Amino acid sequence: MSAGAGRYAPSPTGELHLGNLRTALLGWLFARSTGRRFLLRIEDLDTARVRPGMAEQQWADLAALGITFDGEPVVQSQRLAAYREALVKLADRTYECFCSRREIAKAASAPHSSVARYPGTCRNLSEAERIDRRQKRQPALRLRADGARYTVHDTLLGDTTAEVDDVVLRRNDGVAAYNLAVVVDDAFAGVDQVVRGDDLLPAAVSQAFLAELLGHRPPVYAHVPLAVNAAGRRLAKRDGAVTLPELAAQGMEPGRVLGLIAESLDLASPGEHVSLDALLGRFDPGRLPRHPWVVKGLGSARDHLG
Repeated sequence: MSAGAGRYAPSPTGELHLGNLRTALLGWLFARSTGRRFLLRIEDLDTARVRPGMAEQQWADLAALGITFDGEPVVQSQRLAAYREALVKLADRTYECFCSRREIAKAASAPHSSVARYPGTCRNLSEAERIDRRQKRQPALRLRADGARYTVHDTLLGDTTAEVDDVVLRRNDGVAAYNLAVVVDDAFAGVDQVVRGDDLLPAAVSQAFLAELLGHRPPVYAHVPLAVNAAGRRLAKRDGAVTLPELAAQGMEPGRVLGLIAESLDLASPGEHVSLDALLGRFDPGRLPRHPWVVKGLGSARDHLG
């Protein structure tokens, strides 16, 4: 058995849809096929969007598919002290940022900038400028990457080399930001394998760089294709029956949903009823589809009831 672990880390802001469940299954398959533990983390730092009882609902949906976890979940809202400690370690690699989201979006859309990157507006403010801006707005803290370039290796996608972004480490409300929290929590739990949607691949460079700054070895990554609707947009609740309870209301039991997801991964034949053990025996990362899974919502459920 490997000493490491994989993880699944949902935010309890809504029910898991088919795309979320598919990523969870892939995380389980990657971890179990490599002798790793599989852990659950509850990413509940965005308290304004967290829905009471949703973490328990998500856990129940995963269990209904047979996806199991090792140990108790790590809950981010219970780990604020760990994030503060990490920020102390990074004190000489951070700077205050007073930009609003609108200001950042406007600056990043300029011809000389990348939409995905912070344009550095507050990077070199003088102390007098910072004092003046603190009177008007509480600052966030950003990583001072100093133009560093970093390479991450992805099991499915190969190497990605890019300039490290000056990502937010602490929001302006004082709460740890996503990029810091995930790095700290992965290291704390011994997570050395991260399986997640390929829309998060651009974040991997900054997160791996940040892990090294904190003295941790970056995890092995596997960024998997998303589930999308018929228009090619990322799957969402508005796309019809895409959650386990909605599909159950149409007569589709969890075992059939598991089969549908397995079929999308070329791990099962159409209409086949499968077990997780059977999927684990068939699993080969090199044979996974590299294209998004198009989910048709309500029609998909009726078409696959069988």
